[in-house]
Amino acid sequence: MQQKTKAHTALLATNIFFAINFTAVKFLINHSLIKPFGLNLVRVAVTTLLLWLIYPLKKQKTVVQKKDIGRFILCALTGIAINQLLFIKGLSLTYSIHASLLMLTTPILITIIAAIFLKEQLTNSKIIGLLLGITGAAVLIAARDQTGNASNVLWGDILVIINAASYTFYFILVKPLMKEYNPVFVIRIVFSIGLIVMLPFCWKEFYETPWHLYSAKDISILALIVIGGTFFAYLFNVYGIKILGASVAGAYIYLQPFFAAAIAMFFLGEQLSVYKIIAAVFIFAGVYLATKTKNNA
Repeated sequence: MQQKTKAHTALLATNIFFAINFTAVKFLINHSLIKPFGLNLVRVAVTTLLLWLIYPLKKQKTVVQKKDIGRFILCALTGIAINQLLFIKGLSLTYSIHASLLMLTTPILITIIAAIFLKEQLTNSKIIGLLLGITGAAVLIAARDQTGNASNVLWGDILVIINAASYTFYFILVKPLMKEYNPVFVIRIVFSIGLIVMLPFCWKEFYETPWHLYSAKDISILALIVIGGTFFAYLFNVYGIKILGASVAGAYIYLQPFFAAAIAMFFLGEQLSVYKIIAAVFIFAGVYLATKTKNNA
């Protein structure tokens, strides 16, 4: 198999794993098998351990330079601690389809932050894209839905959007590190720092997890979230970015809502109602216009 084909396969697998996460996480939490922060600790702790276990496979000996320590800490806070905690908590409160669509606002948020902090020009198409994306998100948040299983849709949607904003800052902060260090090394250090930060917030819910109630099916679902949806997903994504570039890898995020919606409808009984379709159209159009690279004033 050619290298580019492998990279495309890796990115496709990454986004399928992420899509599965939306339903798998809801399943465990809805059945009171684990609480959101407890699940976060399992995800990050196991992934961190696996990243260190593959360390001997990498021959390069890399150390964090003093000038980059602050940036690594900020990446751990925005990309792991805040991002992971708010995503799982928000997903536990809202619908899987909502969360998957709202995560598409990440490219839009990158455009906004780049304009504010990096002084990148906002073209007319980008401004229209931002407005469309915000409108789509507003439709999801404002709508009332009685299908599926969600305890507080409004608060859950807000947490998912804050999570997307946090990941946006991480995406911008980590770029220079990915160029200077080996990408796997960067992820390993970021996860390690993130784990330390998350531990005091997550330990209580992790300790309360009723492990004795887990069946083989439940363990398999948890393993799918941790091994597939976290460890391999991060590694595959890094590999795809390295071979094909960030823009190609970013385009695969559009597939997540389709996979996530199909899985959530089948396993969780969620419905693809008219307002969700309308919101999706607004968000997809907004992301497309906001991320256009050609100069269309």
